[in-house]
Amino acid sequence: MKTILPAILIALIAFSCGGNNHPLPENKKRIPLAGTWQLISCTLIQQKDTVVTNYTQPISFIKIINNSHFAFLQHDIAKGKDSGAVFVAGGGKYTLKDSVYTEHLEYCSDRNWEGNDFTFIVTIHQDTLIQKGIEKVANTGVNRMNIEKYVRIQ
Repeated sequence: MKTILPAILIALIAFSCGGNNHPLPENKKRIPLAGTWQLISCTLIQQKDTVVTNYTQPISFIKIINNSHFAFLQHDIAKGKDSGAVFVAGGGKYTLKDSVYTEHLEYCSDRNWEGNDFTFIVTIHQDTLIQKGIEKVANTGVNRMNIEKYVRIQ
């Protein structure tokens, strides 16, 4: 009996020091942003103008997100051989608190956008990511609502 009680006490202490296996409440689960995302469509609303762009033709745009950084790449699918030639890239650090996703754009092929923060509300349903927020870049005159719809690339 003298050896069983200390053994039980040590076992209880060891189990209580283990990792937290209790899941977070449903509303506190971290949104699974990490991965590669293909932009499907983008809606830009500036003042009374609304522009919807299909990103499946003739351009392609992906966003890559890891645990601390994001990067995006956009190019025309004609490989620069027509009047629609375009290449855009950028990236930086981001923060995520609940559904509030804020990108800090540290690098961008359009240097006027560097150093700006862009805050979005993000939702994920199955393999679809939607981010919605205001893009404001004072020195370019950009001040618009941006709604982007992505699908996860497997």
